[in-house]
Amino acid sequence: MDELGPLIADFDKQDIKTESMTLDQVDQMKNLSGSYESLFSRKAMKFRSMGLGEKNLSENDYRQLIHEEYTFLKRPVFIVNDQIFVGNSKKVVESLAEHLS
Repeated sequence: MDELGPLIADFDKQDIKTESMTLDQVDQMKNLSGSYESLFSRKAMKFRSMGLGEKNLSENDYRQLIHEEYTFLKRPVFIVNDQIFVGNSKKVVESLAEHLS
């Protein structure tokens, strides 16, 4: 996010650790990204501790997990008009920067 500096200064920010996401917000992100799985972070510490790697998760499972535990959402998430940018990979950050320029 430091790389984007002034490009994101005016964005509304939501600290999902202290202000939980609603199911409507999770559904909106899914509608923009195409699937709940694309929003889901397997790097979350609870992924292993809950044994989720051994389970065959459905889209509804991903939806519920993201809603119930904020660490399962890939972060950061930027919603710009009708486009969503999920995660902090170099490709995503570059795409967002290009979109905002």
